[in-house]
Amino acid sequence: MKTRNLLIIILVAALLVAYGVIGADYLKQRNQRDGYDAQIAEAAAALILIPQPPADLEERLASAQDSLEEAKNVFMLDATNIEIINTILDTANQTGVKAIPLSTQPWVQESVANQTYAVFRIEIEVTGTYPQLVIFLKQLENGEPKTLIIESLVVVSLHGASLLESSVRNTLPITANIRIAVYANPPDGG
Repeated sequence: MKTRNLLIIILVAALLVAYGVIGADYLKQRNQRDGYDAQIAEAAAALILIPQPPADLEERLASAQDSLEEAKNVFMLDATNIEIINTILDTANQTGVKAIPLSTQPWVQESVANQTYAVFRIEIEVTGTYPQLVIFLKQLENGEPKTLIIESLVVVSLHGASLLESSVRNTLPITANIRIAVYANPPDGG
């Protein structure tokens, strides 16, 4: 009987130990679940704050890609130096100003915003009235080639009169020294 009582005590002790281990594991899992529930609630709250993508996202992406290709194609320039100069001189003739090319520089490669471009520069002197010069500059910047920019512009009144006076500004000739740059993709397509 002693053995039996001893066996029952050992069995009860083993059951208590097993129950204690199982109970401790259950409490541990319950605490982890509470922690996971809190993390899930935080993540759900964060997800609510993230805006939904617009319904037309695919269309906007396609449009942006088309615009990018169009912008890249603007830099595909197949004109020679002479053709560029002749275009500038034709614009001058159309606007009634006298344009004289002073100097040109050979095509050079320059990096702008991590992109390499071929750049052709020309300096010209233009003489005409103020309104003619304004029209010339506007047509120059909005005409061909599309990648033409005016890097510098120095305007001098030939008679020392102020360009702020409207009567003088519209009739007296003025001279402008203009430095122009034309950008294109480099010859290697880079």
